[in-house]
Amino acid sequence: MDDDRNANPTLPSESNPVKAPLLSVLGDASLIDRTEFIRVIVQSLYSLGYHRAAAMLESESGISLESHEYTELLFSVLAGRWDDCIATIESIRDLESSAKNTAAFLVWKEHFLELLGLNDGFLMAKDVLWQRIARLDMDRQRVHGLARELISSEGIIEVKDRIRRRLALLLDLFEVLPPWVRVPSGRLERLVEMAVLRQIASCIYHNSPGEVTLYEDHECSQEQIPSKCSQILYDHKNEVWFVQFSNNGDYLASSSSDCTAIIWTVNMDYSLSLRRILEGHMKAISYLTWSPDDKMLLTCGNAEVLKLWDVCNGLCKFTITGGVNRIISSCAWFPDSQKIVCGSWDPDNRIFTCDLEGNILDVWEGERMPKVTDLSVTPDGQCIISICSSKEILVRDFHRGSEWVIHEEHSITSLSLSRDGQFIIVNLKNEEIHLWNLNATSSSPHKFRGHKEGEYVIRSCFGGSDSLFIASGSEDSQVRFLQL
Repeated sequence: MDDDRNANPTLPSESNPVKAPLLSVLGDASLIDRTEFIRVIVQSLYSLGYHRAAAMLESESGISLESHEYTELLFSVLAGRWDDCIATIESIRDLESSAKNTAAFLVWKEHFLELLGLNDGFLMAKDVLWQRIARLDMDRQRVHGLARELISSEGIIEVKDRIRRRLALLLDLFEVLPPWVRVPSGRLERLVEMAVLRQIASCIYHNSPGEVTLYEDHECSQEQIPSKCSQILYDHKNEVWFVQFSNNGDYLASSSSDCTAIIWTVNMDYSLSLRRILEGHMKAISYLTWSPDDKMLLTCGNAEVLKLWDVCNGLCKFTITGGVNRIISSCAWFPDSQKIVCGSWDPDNRIFTCDLEGNILDVWEGERMPKVTDLSVTPDGQCIISICSSKEILVRDFHRGSEWVIHEEHSITSLSLSRDGQFIIVNLKNEEIHLWNLNATSSSPHKFRGHKEGEYVIRSCFGGSDSLFIASGSEDSQVRFLQL
């Protein structure tokens, strides 16, 4: 009997296994082009210094890092074969006519300038300008600029300068041509970084920068959000109305209806110990804020003045009134720690800025000035955001010289600004929290509910290392975390 395997050598055998066909796309969703995937890996290997591994991958896969078009352009440009350069550019698929014109202009411009550098190249340069460059669909100002070069030519271009110029031409061409012609440097690293950032952005509980690995999908557990009481501080004699960590995280400041503020030290084990008690206010302190450099602290309260404290020695540097018997209701720092802005409503409504000596710099007041109950300054110092007339958010943009108002239907009790200055959250009397995008003032806010706010002012804030959620207190003795 004949052996069918020998009669038909195309059938599989142990010595002649059939290889699975190579897939053109990869991944569960079939979104990754195999050739592109291998090319970015090869590019990354070369950039990391693993040249033999990269060359072996090119050889085994049959996929070269450099495209045929890249190789043709490289040799043509370095050799000064300008017609060949243009032919290669014309052969590139899916290249828009505007990009072809720009690439051709770069090539002929270099040829033109090199001819000008020759002792007898004037006439040839003139011919390239009118026969090649002028016929391209380009901005006429660029053509006229080259025409002026005919008159102001500086003479011979040295060989070493010519090589440098041609290498620069290659880089300029790759900015115009499609990315597949030459894989952009660091592309694989960029893709991985984007994937990590996307995972962090979608992580509800993310609050720990640096705790990310490539070995598995990133997901923080709910334990990232503190849920157990670790310490109780008893040094205030009455209700605590406001707390805020310093910008560097080394200290915590608290204010109370006992008319004092306390600075606490954050120890290595994250416990808190009393550092200084700040005494001097005659009425309850409802708000405080650290200077951006953490060297000073501002405190103010209900029907009270504003005081500036030296964090190092705990002394009050001075009391800011903004005028005789003026009550300051809110305050904020500018990013340089050298200027502050204050809001007041008694005896009249006013927003003013002053330096650290108490000298008033700018004032906004008048009959139309509404009552200001809260305010903040963006991290770049360009905008002051204030709560006015209880239902309006006023944004004053110094850089643009403009201002606009965001209207709410219910009274606003507090304002918080995101770390990047792009978003604000406001607490409303109807027990809602509204998130506004300052770059899209015409849009509607994102609304959140769940906390209880009736008798007291609840100040919600952005939470997490990248401000990815909102943390809010509540009159039912709960703290709620809301995902953005």
